[in-house]
Amino acid sequence: VLGLAAGLFLVLGAAADLWYRAGIGKVAGNVAWHRFAGLPRSAFGSALAHAGLGVTVLGIVAVTTFQTEHVVEMKPGATTDAGGYSLHFDGMQPATGPNYTEERGHFTVRRAGVAVADTWSAKRLYTARQMPTTEAGILTFGLSQLYVSLGDATKDGGIVVRIWWKPFILCIWGGAVLMAFGGLVSLSDRRLRVGAPRRKAKQTRPALEPAE
Repeated sequence: VLGLAAGLFLVLGAAADLWYRAGIGKVAGNVAWHRFAGLPRSAFGSALAHAGLGVTVLGIVAVTTFQTEHVVEMKPGATTDAGGYSLHFDGMQPATGPNYTEERGHFTVRRAGVAVADTWSAKRLYTARQMPTTEAGILTFGLSQLYVSLGDATKDGGIVVRIWWKPFILCIWGGAVLMAFGGLVSLSDRRLRVGAPRRKAKQTRPALEPAE
């Protein structure tokens, strides 16, 4: 609760700062708009950076608090649930790449009985170095992601499957991008550039006095 409150405080506080500086609700709409448009770029950059930090905090709190992990043994035709979605294991297929061989598992993802996506997850072996790797299947639903990874095969023809549901995980990266963009907006403000020369005011020549 404290983490969610801190994230919302940063996001809403950044918006409130621009709101009050523009005088929205206190002055006429056209005046407030001119004030808002006339705010320095550093003000918008600061608001974006603080809002981005808030979005990142919300993403971290959501993932660490609400993520789920399932480790199940599945055979072709088996179904398991994760994150409000139903994963149907369709079976394994062998495949060969340029320098590896792999066993790929196909999964169909359904929601309320309707197929919404599908993904492949593989156990890969690079033949030159005899190095095994696992290629997880990743599905993105809005700001959340579903990871499907294959484990070891079982003696009865099944395979161990690890499934992670990470809600709002993209907020972590989206917040970082927003903070970086806010920094760029602030740097575009000439007043904050280190060593930026000041513009010299044009000197007006004195008017010539009429000859006597």
